[in-house]
Amino acid sequence: MRGISVMRQLVLVGVVGLAACATMQPEPTLYERLRAVDSTGMTRQGRDAIGVVVESFVANLVTDTRVNARFQGKPLGKLTSSLADQICEASGGPCSYYGQNMKTTHQGMKITEAEWNATVEDLVKALDKHKVGEREKKELLGALGPMKADIVGQ
Repeated sequence: MRGISVMRQLVLVGVVGLAACATMQPEPTLYERLRAVDSTGMTRQGRDAIGVVVESFVANLVTDTRVNARFQGKPLGKLTSSLADQICEASGGPCSYYGQNMKTTHQGMKITEAEWNATVEDLVKALDKHKVGEREKKELLGALGPMKADIVGQ
């Protein structure tokens, strides 16, 4: 008799556990959580938020004397589009980056640690300007950080 009672309790625990799992929603991706305030004060999300941030990021790069020589004479529209695709993909969005890998793109450029740091500062400045949340900012920087090995010193 006692064995049947224990069995019923185990089945009940299992059913309750499965019901709890079925009602749990997966954590939204960084892409889904990403919000940025545009120049009009409107909050954008997803690809629109990425576009707002990347526009400011590229503007920061071309005015930053520590790195702007790297961008002179380059098609900024293509850079902006490529960066937006990379960030969208890295944040779990529905976009795909089809450009060259970072190692190939930066081969022979001999980008320094100081230039890398300046570029990261320019991105953080854009994220802060558009009031991207602290958690999302850290996650995005964490997602992009591993690219450093394929960019610096190549």
